[in-house]
Amino acid sequence: MASIQETLVVSQPVAVAAPTVYDFAHRMQNLPLWASGLATGIEQRDGQWYTDSPMGKVQVAMAPANPYGVLDHDVTLPDGTTVHNAFRVTPCGDKASLLSFVVLRLAGVGQADFDADVAHVRKDLATLQQLLERQAP
Repeated sequence: MASIQETLVVSQPVAVAAPTVYDFAHRMQNLPLWASGLATGIEQRDGQWYTDSPMGKVQVAMAPANPYGVLDHDVTLPDGTTVHNAFRVTPCGDKASLLSFVVLRLAGVGQADFDADVAHVRKDLATLQQLLERQAP
């Protein structure tokens, strides 16, 4: 794994209960609805998930279903590099939650590219929040 040069935690409040947020975000087939930085389409082949991303065809492996809100996922890039993405849903009372995503700046990634990654994560988390709040009763 490449060395990490910088990190930033991006968070987004959601006015929806954490279990509902987790259930929606954990479903791989929902990724293209909100994760534009990762998925423009998704397919499962031989038990593995693949998506067309801005980086090319990538493999995505989500953490197994769990009661802790962990949505960590590994993304294997076309060159074989695997990047671990730490992503969580934290309950904030019974009717709200907080999304938290750790953006990593790997060695060799310039400041402009890191800033673009952060902006993309912010956009994607806001899209997820809007989708979930629109669907909430």
